[in-house]
Amino acid sequence: MKINPALLVLGVLLGGGAVVGAYLLGQHSEDEAVATTATKKEAVATANAAQSASPQRKVALFPDDEKEGAAGGPRFSHFRVGNRNVKSMFADGKYIWVGTSGGVIRYDSETDDYQLYNNKNSGLLSNGIFHISRLGDRMAIGTYGGGLALFTPDTNNWQIINIPQGLADQFVYDVIKAKNGDIWLATWSGANRVRQGKFDDPKAWDTFTMENTNGGLPNPWVYGVREGQNGDIWLATEGGMALYRDGKWQHWQHKDGLGADYELVRDVNQFKNDPGKASMHHSRQKQEQGLQNVNDAYNPNYVISLAVQSDGTVWAGTWGAGLSRYDGKQWKTYTTKDGLPANHIFMLYVDNKQQLWIGTSQGLARFDAKTERFEVKGVADGLYAENVFSMANGEDGSLWIGSFGGVAHIEQGW
Repeated sequence: MKINPALLVLGVLLGGGAVVGAYLLGQHSEDEAVATTATKKEAVATANAAQSASPQRKVALFPDDEKEGAAGGPRFSHFRVGNRNVKSMFADGKYIWVGTSGGVIRYDSETDDYQLYNNKNSGLLSNGIFHISRLGDRMAIGTYGGGLALFTPDTNNWQIINIPQGLADQFVYDVIKAKNGDIWLATWSGANRVRQGKFDDPKAWDTFTMENTNGGLPNPWVYGVREGQNGDIWLATEGGMALYRDGKWQHWQHKDGLGADYELVRDVNQFKNDPGKASMHHSRQKQEQGLQNVNDAYNPNYVISLAVQSDGTVWAGTWGAGLSRYDGKQWKTYTTKDGLPANHIFMLYVDNKQQLWIGTSQGLARFDAKTERFEVKGVADGLYAENVFSMANGEDGSLWIGSFGGVAHIEQGW
């Protein structure tokens, strides 16, 4: 798609007045969408209070201008979403699906039209969105406290999958469909497998926890799930990385090579949001690792992003301990000393050319596998903000990048 110079930026009028060129879609903190820094009870209360305080009003569109990239680089456009995170994006033909901490947006890149779905005008039970992908003719939407929503755009039909149906937890962080047809879900209370995607069949559901895997799943809070080679299922948890292979479990933690040592990152980590100060759960996790005297945002076992490339290479993004790569034999970790813009890895994305993109607290990086160097992009290059939480490839090869406050659309050749 060639970006139209008169490209419309999306806006919403909500209680308290209009904000030009911005979605105001709920009230969640940045901490909430990047990492869980409160208990579930606290989080649900926050989300419910925010949703009730933000009644939906009339939707309007406002114009904006394209901008030239730095040093003659590709042109880019910005879409403002207000004081919200963009935690998930999915390119689906001409449609760009945007998951925010205030609902789901479906944007038509050809007509500049859009539809906002939230808990006031759709089947969504929660406005906090962590995941969007396609499962056949339905969109899978993982929510913050509202379970899994399955939405059929053609018929405007919503189905909510929650604990009564077999879901391990109402907080759903990630969803994949494996090559064998099984659906895997990452939740706050373990991982689910739905055999052949038969959501309505109670016998098709399996739940994997620390207890029934004998610690093979090292932590109940599962933030990501990906399929590797030969049917391998990789899971990112707050207690390390896990692998499910041929019915058996294996896991890796910092003592096994995951994440950088604190001494290596202590003096360079500028992002200081320490989950251990916000909840007993996170505090206990740090104590179990002997990190109770570490008072900043560092936890090498806390894997908040995950990617697997087609050659089987596994990538794990940690909370302040850099980016770790597993080649099938051992882990290698990269930090700012190797060229990363930051050691807090919020997002990992493999594009349609199998290039790895790394979203951090201080910019976006692309990894060159041949040189093992990082090409860093920032606001001057077209990012909406330095923090990067989500990413998608448009059908024309352009990039859509989600941050706190908005989305950047970058033309090809970036």
